[in-house]
Amino acid sequence: MFSTILLILITIFIIIPAILLLVLYIIDRRQKQHAILRNFPILGRIRYITEKIGPELRQYLFDDDHDGKPFSREDFLHVVLPGKYLGNVIGYGSKRNFEEAGFYIRNAMFTKQVDEMRVDQSQTVETQKYVIDSDGLFQRKEHTEKITVQPWLLPEEDAIVIGPNCREPFVVRSLVGQSAMSYGALGKNAISALSKGISMAKGSWMNTGEGGLSDYHLAGGADIIAQIGSGLFGYRTKDGEFSFELLKEKAAIPQVKAFELKLAQGAKTRGGHVEAEKVTEEIAKIRNVEPYKTINSPNRFHQFNDLPSLFDFIDQIRETGGLPVGIKIVIGSPDDAEALASYMKESGKGPDFITIDGGEGGTGATFQDLADSVGLPIHSSLVLLHDALVKHGVRDRVKIIASGKIITADRAAVILGLGADLINIARGFMISVGCIMAQRCHTNECPAGVATTNPKLQNGLIVEEKKYRVTNYIITMRKGLFRVAAAAGLDSPTKFNSEHIVYKDDYGRVFKVENLTTKQIG
Repeated sequence: MFSTILLILITIFIIIPAILLLVLYIIDRRQKQHAILRNFPILGRIRYITEKIGPELRQYLFDDDHDGKPFSREDFLHVVLPGKYLGNVIGYGSKRNFEEAGFYIRNAMFTKQVDEMRVDQSQTVETQKYVIDSDGLFQRKEHTEKITVQPWLLPEEDAIVIGPNCREPFVVRSLVGQSAMSYGALGKNAISALSKGISMAKGSWMNTGEGGLSDYHLAGGADIIAQIGSGLFGYRTKDGEFSFELLKEKAAIPQVKAFELKLAQGAKTRGGHVEAEKVTEEIAKIRNVEPYKTINSPNRFHQFNDLPSLFDFIDQIRETGGLPVGIKIVIGSPDDAEALASYMKESGKGPDFITIDGGEGGTGATFQDLADSVGLPIHSSLVLLHDALVKHGVRDRVKIIASGKIITADRAAVILGLGADLINIARGFMISVGCIMAQRCHTNECPAGVATTNPKLQNGLIVEEKKYRVTNYIITMRKGLFRVAAAAGLDSPTKFNSEHIVYKDDYGRVFKVENLTTKQIG
């Protein structure tokens, strides 16, 4: 009996592995595709396996908390913890490297008390958070509990009004909203959770992205900025021409509050890209394209090719839909900002809002050369745009929505101080619904079920659980903005301006924002 068991064990653990290794050795030696495998059979396979799992090893084991790109582990937790536990309190001290150059918020000698803040807390929010019961090395127990929290909304008198002269202006009671993310780039469960979570938080908005308005965007009742990209998805005829009739249909939906023409995006200053596998029959129907064929939007709209024709097209959309119309742009040089602001003054026309995306912005799919080097980052480009609009006397005619890795309240406050009226966030919201930064968005293989249309993978994302994390993240961001404003001696975060932001360079020298050069900001 013992000898039989021993023989079985020897067969399982020695003979079979030896045979497998021999077969792999022969295969590797004879193949002609990989030199490493041919010269070093089996060892070469170990090298390829290590290379394959390298990103995960670095993310979880070897990278410093602040080293990861595009977001560090610390950044990731700044979103996850508020969304899950409705808290962002830390102990012992900041992990920021204070030796590096960067922006700081100017604190006041005499700060504001909570009861001095201009905030509307009349509409409470019903949400849920996780509570940790025990947190050991090998076991973690936690439970959810329903709670009622304050919304941290702007009072009506401080609300941001976009397009005040439109038939139906867009009144915003939150300084933070969701940046453009299409159904198709993200799956239906992710979009539904975002819609429901944003709606529950009240006062905020979501942007449809260039993929068109879907039922999942409408699922929660959130206010919507409907984006129109160069591919005209959701607004195109069968022949690919722009349809004002379809525009009217979208404008008649009560949740749709504004339209946005996407001229460019920070990570891809060109048209959008969706791999064929993501283009399901449902998505193809929404976009009016052929299913399971790769979509590459044109690099720009055919309807206009300069500022005069762009402004005329904006006027047509505004008149047809009755809603505010904005443009999404990426600034590449001071000349771009100057030309836009100058023509707004000269023509008396222009958009009701400008969404400015930094070159560090994210995307579901783009090309490395565009993402790394085309378009200025948000701190530089925002200052250029704001200053140009002020210089030409048209700043009061347009609202600026800024985006580009702005995932925490302090970063948002700096951006508001540099000239923005509102903040757009994309990847922060993706993380709040479960994104683990696997960077597989373009493959349709997102392991968290966020950036995928694969039904099996999407099934892992539970809408009724993740929607609360979205709500909690928004409310934590809004509360943080009021907290930082109070520290700066302001009774509202709407009052941040350049006077409240300073810049410290590598040598410890401190500059007021108005005295900075673009080189220093970048």
